[in-house]
Amino acid sequence: MNFLVNLKEKKKLIFRRQNIFYLLIIFIIFFFDRITKLNIINNYNEASYYFNDFINLNLIWNTGVGFGLLNSTSNFIYNIITCFIGLVILILFYFIIISNSTEKIIYSLIIGGALGNFYDRIFFSAVPDFIDLHYKNFHWFTFNVADIFITLGLIALIIYSSPERKDDKN
Repeated sequence: MNFLVNLKEKKKLIFRRQNIFYLLIIFIIFFFDRITKLNIINNYNEASYYFNDFINLNLIWNTGVGFGLLNSTSNFIYNIITCFIGLVILILFYFIIISNSTEKIIYSLIIGGALGNFYDRIFFSAVPDFIDLHYKNFHWFTFNVADIFITLGLIALIIYSSPERKDDKN
């Protein structure tokens, strides 16, 4: 019985009015990511689209994690990575519950992007990456909108958690 009481209390923590705002951020990022990916899949599946000398749209299916790291043809490795990503997303949801407002925004950015890519891993067995930044013959990793939000969130988390910043507070 005590477990059910604790569960109800935790549910109240999750659905507090202030947390609804952060869930909305996650949903907006996820929705924006879905729209861009579906647009690319439906309209640019076969061809590359060149904006200028620096940006192309070129659909690539990524079975690895961010920026194609840990790419593998093994279903076992793919499933292990997918389960690990799901676990990380759940942990980040917990961090949203126990964090302050700034951290909640940072975690919302990361979760919104991570859920977009996680969705693709589950339903497409790969993540569609399509933004190709380049300069002459140098090409950066191909990425998507979800990767942008994950990266922005991680950069913000590093800056927010930096020891120099904490020393300035004291």
